[in-house]
Amino acid sequence: MALLEVKDLQVYYGVIQALKGINFEVNEGEIVTLIGANGAGKTTTMQSIMGLIPAASGSIIYDGQDITKTPCHKIVHLGMTQVPEGRRVFQELTVYENLLMGAYSIKDKKQIKEDVEEIYEWFPRLKERKSQVAGTLSGGEQQMLAMGRAMMSRPKLLMLDEPSMGLSPLFVDQVFDIIKSFNERGTTVLLVEQNANKALQIADRAYVLEVGEMVLSGKASDLLNDDSIKKAYLGE
Repeated sequence: MALLEVKDLQVYYGVIQALKGINFEVNEGEIVTLIGANGAGKTTTMQSIMGLIPAASGSIIYDGQDITKTPCHKIVHLGMTQVPEGRRVFQELTVYENLLMGAYSIKDKKQIKEDVEEIYEWFPRLKERKSQVAGTLSGGEQQMLAMGRAMMSRPKLLMLDEPSMGLSPLFVDQVFDIIKSFNERGTTVLLVEQNANKALQIADRAYVLEVGEMVLSGKASDLLNDDSIKKAYLGE
């Protein structure tokens, strides 16, 4: 069953059309990845789904509900959250305070406490640095914090925008392992990622976006072995 359906979505920046009527869906329990070059419209797609950029036309259906015109803060309450490109942690707050910010929609204090401990189990490095100001963390640690903060809202659908950007190979491997573990726990994942090789290795299905248009879709394993995808995105 489709948890997220994007139908004929068109988005403009002024007179520039960024998305040209794209269609795709994410089924419950899947990891779906959007791959494409810089400027293809991947981040615009994410921001439009989250209500940060208005759609000119088309519709976004989440869990059976039309959210095309729903403001961002209400979308989070519906069970969808995003880890934005560039991490965007609260630089002057501690690790622990950042995690609490992710739980602002949760009212049960006991649940929040349990969830913080679970995040620390996933990310032992964050537990070691729970009192440290987030702005002093390394890039990889900030990415872990951004992911942990997003999971504090207990999302049904987690969207990640370029989670591996700027990270060392060691941290990249850790980040993709964590994404898989989130999914295995029951969280549906929509992943935007320039590291197409890594994304296709963990995804169930994939869509290829080029200059605001969907040009290819299929099983991630099939695209991983597609010669045109290898040449264009995998450096082979």
